[in-house]
Amino acid sequence: MNNSQLATAFTTAVVAGLAPLADPAAAAPMAAYMRGRFAFLGVKTPARRGVSTPLIRAARTTLAPGERLAAAQQLWALPEREYQIVAVDLLADRPASLGAAALPVLDELIGRKSWWDSVDGLAAHVIGPLLQAEPALRPVMDDWAHGDRLWHARTALLFQLGYRADTDTVRLFAYCHSLAGHPDFFIRKAIGWALRQHARTDADAVRAFVDAERERLSPLSVREALKHLAD
Repeated sequence: MNNSQLATAFTTAVVAGLAPLADPAAAAPMAAYMRGRFAFLGVKTPARRGVSTPLIRAARTTLAPGERLAAAQQLWALPEREYQIVAVDLLADRPASLGAAALPVLDELIGRKSWWDSVDGLAAHVIGPLLQAEPALRPVMDDWAHGDRLWHARTALLFQLGYRADTDTVRLFAYCHSLAGHPDFFIRKAIGWALRQHARTDADAVRAFVDAERERLSPLSVREALKHLAD
């Protein structure tokens, strides 16, 4: 099979596994939780993973990075939200192996069917590890942080969530500074989340940043940043 066929075979296997598990009674509250933005099959997380995990594990030897990206795009095109979450899980398996060619695809996925569930997964578990392995690609986040695309800006704030001592604090604090006055809840929340996470590694630096920026940061960002620190 060629690359496209291999990707399609993976997508077909995911659909064949999840579609029979559809539960309209469960789908309704799932859709309501997401404010009606997406259709759902109604497959809960344990059952979804029961189908997707073996397929993703097998894909380690059957799908090259480009094929994994193609399969993710195919899953993104399907209407039910469970398929986008499987796509995130697929890309989050060995994300560093995706390489620089993945960034245009990830850019596309972040901009389509955007909401916190898919964006945060891509930010922390796909883009984060990829850019940790290939730091020369990190300037792309500068463009995302300073552009006018909300979900890309959130990604720039969150991609270092798992970096701990390897956090590029210059970038983190620069992004938080430039976005401090942003009016959107999801940006304000992300600022606080990113700072709170870094406080686990360097509490003094986060306190100092919040003190210096307190007049510009939203109360939500300050509250989230200092949640586990003595204010």
